[in-house]
Amino acid sequence: MTEPDTQPTPETLEIRRLGARGDGLAEDGTAVALALPGERVTVLRAGTRGTLVDVLHASPDRIAPFCPYFGTCGGCTVQHLAPGPYAAWKRDHLVQALSHAGLAVAPEPLVDARGAGRRRLTLHVRAIEGRAQAGLMAARSHDLVAIDHCPITVAALHRAPQVATALSAPLGHGRKPLDVAVSATEAGLDVDIRGHGPAAEGVRAALVRLAGDLDLARLSLHGEVLVERRAPAVTSAGLRLVPPAGGFLQATEEGERVLTEAVVAALDKKTKRVVDLFSGSGPFSLAMARSRDVHAVEGEAAALASLDRAVRAVPGLRRVTTERRDLFRRPLLALELDAYDAVVFDPPRAGAGAQAARIAESKVPLAIGVACDAGTFARDAATLVSGGYTLERVIPVDQFAYSGHLEMVGVFRRPPPPRKRL
Repeated sequence: MTEPDTQPTPETLEIRRLGARGDGLAEDGTAVALALPGERVTVLRAGTRGTLVDVLHASPDRIAPFCPYFGTCGGCTVQHLAPGPYAAWKRDHLVQALSHAGLAVAPEPLVDARGAGRRRLTLHVRAIEGRAQAGLMAARSHDLVAIDHCPITVAALHRAPQVATALSAPLGHGRKPLDVAVSATEAGLDVDIRGHGPAAEGVRAALVRLAGDLDLARLSLHGEVLVERRAPAVTSAGLRLVPPAGGFLQATEEGERVLTEAVVAALDKKTKRVVDLFSGSGPFSLAMARSRDVHAVEGEAAALASLDRAVRAVPGLRRVTTERRDLFRRPLLALELDAYDAVVFDPPRAGAGAQAARIAESKVPLAIGVACDAGTFARDAATLVSGGYTLERVIPVDQFAYSGHLEMVGVFRRPPPPRKRL
């Protein structure tokens, strides 16, 4: 008796729109990576997903991707989409999120903040067929796509895969999966290795030697500095800042400039004291401190130490104070916030739910929200609006090129109380 054929049968689908992650979506909701709206495609279906087999009718918006790894690497999803439709698709993420939250405000045009390219990259090192290979993950998979370099990064990061592979040698050549975060700084590459756990003294010594051979500015293991040969500084708003080992850094230099300028421009002449929540190592704080007193609040001690280091190196700044505090567990209360003329908040992707609720209860006249997720931004924005704020403007910023990720800045203002009649 012959076994039944279990191979899926190719199907023809019409792609109606582009999903939030960059997949083409058919009328029945089937998601097809690499397909574009208006295309007729042949796919092999597996549940709600379809693997693209052939494009029978191509969209006029389809262009040739420039990266040789596009389609296998999961980092970029829309390199095949022309610039105009790409910008419209990205901005529409924010339009839809605001609409779903009940906010009737139209975002401004998308600001291109890709600049010279990504200045930070996390590579994965795995042992494949007996040797270490560095690369990125395939889309929705733990499969490694080994790369020579990532074309959307700055030139200084093009050697990052070779650096990551070399550093894996003392740590077992990738037999234990490693994540290697590499940032391009003015002093050279800043590298933080994670995944190995504690390392013996001999291993640490070997890594320090490799840092010299590879001419790294700094090398750390799980955020612990093994060697700092040169201070890995970046320039933010014209000021020199050294982020903590393994700490947060905006994806592009241009992105940080655009976001910082948007935050500073939203402040008015009446703004004398600002509280900067989720401040990180303080790029916004430093820029605002040129003309305002700033209180920076952050949960990571190393980030605040970096901010303090930067402040001490720059004469002429206004007063900058810091506070270490977990704003998810212990947000600033309304009475604390009322001491300030403006609040800036830049939370992680999860948003600032608890803190936004306290801001909504406060009397702070101006709130400026920076976010990297349209859904959580819209949720937090709705909280502020329900508390009496008006969302004046929203600026979408594209520093995560060719992906569904989007940065944004929102300006919220509380109307002044009505004058009492005499």
